[in-house]
Amino acid sequence: MNIDNFNFKGHKAIVRVDFNVPLDENGNITDDTRIRGALPTLKKILNDGGSLIIMSHMGKPKGKVNPKLSLSQIKDAVAKALGTDVKFAPDCAAAADMAAALKPGEALLLENLRFYPEEEGKPVGIDKEDPNYDAAKKEMKERQKKFAETLASYADVYVNDAFGTAHRRHASTAVIADSFDADHKMLGYLMEKEVNAVDNILKDIKRPFTAIMGGSKVSTKIGIIENLMDKVDNLILCGGMTYTFAKALGGHVGLSICEEDKLDLALDIIAKAKAKGVNLVLGTDCVAGDAFSNDCNTQICSVKEIPDGWEGLDAGPATRELFTKTIEPSKTILWNGPAGVFEFDNFAAGSRAIADAIVIATKNGAFSLVGGGDSVACINKFGLADEVSYVSTGGGALLEAIEGKVLPGVAAVKE
Repeated sequence: MNIDNFNFKGHKAIVRVDFNVPLDENGNITDDTRIRGALPTLKKILNDGGSLIIMSHMGKPKGKVNPKLSLSQIKDAVAKALGTDVKFAPDCAAAADMAAALKPGEALLLENLRFYPEEEGKPVGIDKEDPNYDAAKKEMKERQKKFAETLASYADVYVNDAFGTAHRRHASTAVIADSFDADHKMLGYLMEKEVNAVDNILKDIKRPFTAIMGGSKVSTKIGIIENLMDKVDNLILCGGMTYTFAKALGGHVGLSICEEDKLDLALDIIAKAKAKGVNLVLGTDCVAGDAFSNDCNTQICSVKEIPDGWEGLDAGPATRELFTKTIEPSKTILWNGPAGVFEFDNFAAGSRAIADAIVIATKNGAFSLVGGGDSVACINKFGLADEVSYVSTGGGALLEAIEGKVLPGVAAVKE
């Protein structure tokens, strides 16, 4: 079912959102992007005359109640964003009466789903080597199913609008969907936008297609790099993984982050790119520092000639120019991972150069997708989020989708 075609009047809808928003030490929200992102779906239900039940996780309480991770802290902010009063259920698994009492146009926020281990469905207090692990796993799956059925019993429609958790088969993201028929389960507006954005990147490619992969480790990006090899024209690898490649090619990288056990993997990636005709773009110079600090001494040097006691912290001017020349003519762009320690203003120039080039390409008609926590923080820091085609709310979910994996949270609704 498509959410646009469904009239929620007279229905109770339970919606999985991702309200895992950052809080300061006083419990105040420091970035409400995720709440704002879910508003079109939530308001559609209320405006139709439906009753709204909102469920989400926050943080990693590991199946235990933790007041610091209570969604009660965000109730007022959600109410303000929705423009209506929001009731709060202090126990997500004991909210049947409150859900039943909801009138059309009213909203209820459930307590943190992850206060229950059944939400994630992982056995608690037992490791995988334990001979009883399989039995514990089976028992937890049964408990997870019952937990999901309890949540489902509060409503007659299920909407999943939490792309950030779509890659997990949790009670509220996938298992719950089994309790609803195809006409009464659907993706929310935010989820649809995320799925469509990934489809634009993978299925509707306008060329040249440039992917920019940053971050500290090659090992965490190998799956996505290998999947993209068959799709992209240009593959820019930057950030901390620069120095693993530099060392694999015989360079001296000083104190730079480097995966010593992945040097062969780096060479293999270089060979695969050449064999597939992919233009692999690696940094040539860097801004090195003599300490991991914004105020350290700096010098510009070759990524293969970093002095002892120094570490590469950002892309150098020649590398920035190389990245820019590659990105600006592109018609499809994916950016995941910064080019340096952008949190330090003195080492943000490489990431800024990438962002500026993406903005120019977008203005010239490219489809640009920025995703992953650090890249999103980057584009927001530079105030350029509105000047790219799409900023994804999903980190791990986005990467797994681009790797070509089936996302349980999407599949459960579309089945």
